[in-house]
Amino acid sequence: MQEVINLSKGQTIDLRKNAKGESVYDLSQITVGLGWDVREEKIKKSVELEQSTIDKLLGRPKKYQEVEIEQEDFDLDAIAFLLDSNGLVANLGRDLPFSNGNKVGLHGGDIIYFNSMTYPSGSGTSQMLYPEGSTKSAMQQKVKQLLSNGELIVHTGDNLTGEGEGDDEQIIVKLNSLPNKIEKILFLVCIYQGQKRNQHFGQVDNAFIRACDANGKEIARYSLSNSAEFNGMRSMTFGEMYRHNGDWKFRAIGNPESTDNFVQILKRYIKQ
Repeated sequence: MQEVINLSKGQTIDLRKNAKGESVYDLSQITVGLGWDVREEKIKKSVELEQSTIDKLLGRPKKYQEVEIEQEDFDLDAIAFLLDSNGLVANLGRDLPFSNGNKVGLHGGDIIYFNSMTYPSGSGTSQMLYPEGSTKSAMQQKVKQLLSNGELIVHTGDNLTGEGEGDDEQIIVKLNSLPNKIEKILFLVCIYQGQKRNQHFGQVDNAFIRACDANGKEIARYSLSNSAEFNGMRSMTFGEMYRHNGDWKFRAIGNPESTDNFVQILKRYIKQ
């Protein structure tokens, strides 16, 4: 049984080699799994009490009562930026029109996210690829189909809550088949509408990123310990894979940011 390398922040490893330095892993396909648990919390909210007719007539001040309500489900989204030799996203994709007249941007480019879930075609949003109510088996079959049809990267779908064991979201990469223009892949997670819902990584437990090879062997894992620095932070750059001397390395990053919109982070990786 291979020993999994547990990474610390900033640590870099050769993806092909185990803890003993032996080249044992098959990098023809890598599964990058991201996981988290959301701490269940009650939120106190001030609710206005209904006034009586007499109170209204006499102009008496309104009364309020504090009540506890259930916290809204977290929606954490895994995203990948495909970077060139300059460390930039070269292809921002295009707008994709929907039948209802709406559009989604950044489709079919060098960004893998919930509205552009494959590379190179960018085919489909999470709703189009994995219809609501799809079984885990059906989703796995869809992923296999996409990879066999020539997709080099596939996002396996959106987990809205972080419930269940194991990876909450996965991004599968045919690492050895990627075009040479892709020098690095940056992996991050954002809390959708985290600002509006007052949600942040300080409320998230057991967050991790891990890499498994084509045979399902776990190569390395980076776990983020709970820290006060995550309070108020709604995005997290977990790690990166990059080319080095003809092979691939992985570096643990663990960099939190206050924005809940990955486009704000993307701005640093596009040519101005």
